[in-house]
Amino acid sequence: MSALLLALLLTASPPSAQKAQQLAKSKAWEDLYLTYSSADPKGYPEAERKAIAGPLLKGCEALVGNDAVMAYSLGERAVAFEETAGGLRCLARAALATDQRGAAEEALRKGLATYPKEGAFGLELGKLLLAEKDGAGAAEALGKVPPRSPQAAEAKKLIQKARSLSAEDTQARAQAESLERRMSGEDGPSGGRSRPAIARDEGDTRSASLTYESGVSSDGMRTRSNRRFVVKYFNNNRDFGQRAEYEGRVIATLEEAYEHTRDILGEARESPVDVILYTREEFRTHQGASLARAAAGLYSDGAMRINDAAELTQQTKATLVHEYVHSAVDDFCGGADHQLPTWLNEGLAEYVEWRYLGGDGPPVLIGNALRSAARGGRLPSLKSLAQGALIQSSDPTMAYATSAVAVRELMRRGGAPRLLALIREVGQGTPFEKALQSHYDMDVAKLDEEVKSALSHR
Repeated sequence: MSALLLALLLTASPPSAQKAQQLAKSKAWEDLYLTYSSADPKGYPEAERKAIAGPLLKGCEALVGNDAVMAYSLGERAVAFEETAGGLRCLARAALATDQRGAAEEALRKGLATYPKEGAFGLELGKLLLAEKDGAGAAEALGKVPPRSPQAAEAKKLIQKARSLSAEDTQARAQAESLERRMSGEDGPSGGRSRPAIARDEGDTRSASLTYESGVSSDGMRTRSNRRFVVKYFNNNRDFGQRAEYEGRVIATLEEAYEHTRDILGEARESPVDVILYTREEFRTHQGASLARAAAGLYSDGAMRINDAAELTQQTKATLVHEYVHSAVDDFCGGADHQLPTWLNEGLAEYVEWRYLGGDGPPVLIGNALRSAARGGRLPSLKSLAQGALIQSSDPTMAYATSAVAVRELMRRGGAPRLLALIREVGQGTPFEKALQSHYDMDVAKLDEEVKSALSHR
């Protein structure tokens, strides 16, 4: 980075709109991003925000075909300054090009809500959800494409495919529900009581224990449980079909979280864990307004608590994976996960979430910020992240990402078996520093250096 640019970033006065236009005119896209990467849009009047968003969007559109990483960074900044339809479209394209499907879905949903007459948002969201085998969601999105828009003809063709996929899902869920009722001894097709049709040895409890049973808890929450998960939520006046569909999607995601965690770590939690699904309003009521604004979920008092789970977006699914890892770590530690430094517990959950979203590292924008902080000596130390909730730190995004990179470095030295051996040992009472020295022949200061080196040379 040039001394002039560094001085500009450190100056007290924010960079002007004229500077953005000059950099865009000379096609200095990296300098344009760096100049406005940490600028606060709220510090500008509306007219100037628009004047800055335009050059940033121009950079996103210029690079999305050949440098999607920088295009995404510029698009994210453009949308931060002004959420234009063009900015959201370019951000979604760049997100897809960098395999950030969750970010793409979020941008498209925001565009569909803000610019309902723009057919591109419904069409592209429908295509994305079709690729994820979400027929019902795809049909809903495609149905919102305005009939006179240029995208209407293509949307009309795709909506039939989406409805067919949705029908297959509904039929499969209905069959599963019927099988579960029969396996549980509930009313069979003839109206009488039915018994399990599969004979098993007395010791073979796996099939029965993985069958979900429905009910209502004493506090009025609907429940679905098996030997791994106890799912709880307020039904919010859903009818039976809606509940079955919602529960089916949640259950599929939880089983996916179990399998994904086992794939990455070699094992997963085997004792049952409560999973409480809140709408945004319910989470605010039960957990407080400040946490509702900041956290997508948390694991506390032996339960995974998921914020804004009324609709299962890709980000909600990733949050389920993240909090499931916390529940597994608690299980590995025998309920003593508080003995671990916060960065290790949060970092492992964040790292497994990154892998679930398709990468071995953070989203592009966060990765750029991490590398910049590492080269500038601004990374938080692991010692400073050892105690307290990271969500309450001065820069939670940087804290979580730094923690996950530290875990990634440990995973590269002996894989999951060595890391889980350390976690169990600390859970049993061994001081963390002693366990780290024993298993990895390093102290926390050395690991800090490894993290900084890994980021500085990527």
